[in-house]
Amino acid sequence: MAGAAHCSLQVKRLLLDPKFEGYKLSLEPLACYQLGLDAAVAEVKLRDDQYTLDHMRAFGMYNYLHLDSWYQDNVYYVDQFGRVMNLSVTLDTALQKPREVFRLPTDLTACDNRLCASIHFASSTWVTLSDGTGRLFLIKSGKRGNGTSEKWEIVFNEELGSPFIIAHSVSFVKSDIHSVAVLLLRVEKDELDTKGSGFHITLEWVTIAEITQEGDHRYEIFKRRVLQGKSVPHYAAIEPSGDGLMIVSYKPFKFIQDEDNNLEEENDAKATNEKKDPLYYWQQTEDDVTVTVHIPQDITKDDIKVRFSPDSICVTLKDQPPLMEGKLYSSVDHESCTWIIRENKSLEISLPKKNEGSRWPELIIGDTRGEFIMDSSQCSEIAESLMHLTSEVMNPNPEKENPPCNAQELEECDAFLEDSASLCRFDGDTLKVTHVINLGSNQYLFSVVVDPREMPCFCLRHDVDALLWQPHSDQPENMWEHIATFNALGYVQASKQDKKFMACAPDYSYAALCECLRRVFIYRQPTPLSTVLYNRKEGRQVGQVAKQLVTTLEASDPILGFQATSERLFVLTTKTLFLIKVNPGN
Repeated sequence: MAGAAHCSLQVKRLLLDPKFEGYKLSLEPLACYQLGLDAAVAEVKLRDDQYTLDHMRAFGMYNYLHLDSWYQDNVYYVDQFGRVMNLSVTLDTALQKPREVFRLPTDLTACDNRLCASIHFASSTWVTLSDGTGRLFLIKSGKRGNGTSEKWEIVFNEELGSPFIIAHSVSFVKSDIHSVAVLLLRVEKDELDTKGSGFHITLEWVTIAEITQEGDHRYEIFKRRVLQGKSVPHYAAIEPSGDGLMIVSYKPFKFIQDEDNNLEEENDAKATNEKKDPLYYWQQTEDDVTVTVHIPQDITKDDIKVRFSPDSICVTLKDQPPLMEGKLYSSVDHESCTWIIRENKSLEISLPKKNEGSRWPELIIGDTRGEFIMDSSQCSEIAESLMHLTSEVMNPNPEKENPPCNAQELEECDAFLEDSASLCRFDGDTLKVTHVINLGSNQYLFSVVVDPREMPCFCLRHDVDALLWQPHSDQPENMWEHIATFNALGYVQASKQDKKFMACAPDYSYAALCECLRRVFIYRQPTPLSTVLYNRKEGRQVGQVAKQLVTTLEASDPILGFQATSERLFVLTTKTLFLIKVNPGN
């Protein structure tokens, strides 16, 4: 990831509530409606050869219920007869049966190694669809959620190799040409991986563009690019413009390029791996910094120009571009700075520090071409200053006011399976990583579409809270915006051992999670109280309260799908679709 900008997520303090007291269990009843399905959901169970954690994450925990974010309260699923079924809700008390909007032309049961069928809504009128056998459909749907204008018409239909599921898709127009970009996820056997799971994950980025020839309009594949990694991504989405890609994953992804590009890449790698001598060496004391630069034999004193300022330096040889130039880590007494040429043809620069006693971690900010040389007395001094942080016993001084952290005091829900997930942004032209964020212990929780014209948001655990982040690919200075906080949800969800899906309302009014069977937990945002409530323990009035609600579904089948809108939750089991009314309509 050389050359990538290392970024960080900027938390908005105003969206945090340090005084949050927890959720109060509410017994208020929630209206729950259920619809029996004419045919069971087309669930595909894992085969014996799909035994890894990645198979379980990608296919075993697949969400079979698809929410159309362009038309709220419209959900779709595929049944065992290959029919794409739609439920459009206008009034909860007058629910219609799910209706068929499209039928897959292939016999799903004929393919032994098929995956679950997958759907993604690329725009308000375009749909991408996979039958799970390796075939991709691009469909022009018309205005969805309306029986009169919704008509699904295949405009592209092609076999693209081994079976896949659709991770994401977008529709965009560039230079008056309409294109649809699709992200296909596969878990494939890796013969070269003898020490790991024996599988790798590929994300194929396919761009399908409209071609016009002699008045004939058709769609063809314009570009195919493949990324490969060793873990199923938590989040993968194409930017609305089709120019880039963002991935959250435990292990990094990289593009697999053709042979010519591979040769270039290898040459670049060799060039960077060759040991290069540092451009300069530098040392420091509490009072000053000394820089040594090797110069060519033919350079004389008159060829050297050194400019000093209180916070920068510039070294030039003859009429060449500056050899060293940039902002110093800290201020210097520029009027006392000197330079001389040593007998061994090296230029020695002396920089008296303005703030005596401070240590500089680098000479010129961002310049990695130099090497710091530390003398033995400085090494001993640093080792001595860090001695109190290390010990052979757990707590060498029990009387100390702030004893070190004891790992035995951590609770189970504080543990993370994956310590170092990262968020990477790939450029679609260079196929290089342009931005990277090390998420550390900020555990990925779920994703949600708040605005269908933007990229999906992702929710991360920060301490005990869950923070929602909105990517803005067109705003480099604010590429990831903190837009909402679900208080203590990071801690609460960790205690739910049997949780299967998580979601939140697009208006952030509540978050919800469901277990594998029956139970659904809803966590509302804090709301003002209509009556006076006192905290007897602290003797003060409570102004608002956050409620937790629990619903138990009347079903024995496992939950296969889970989606949230601002008003209601949709829960799909093998043979039933449940609607839970969470918020009243506007």
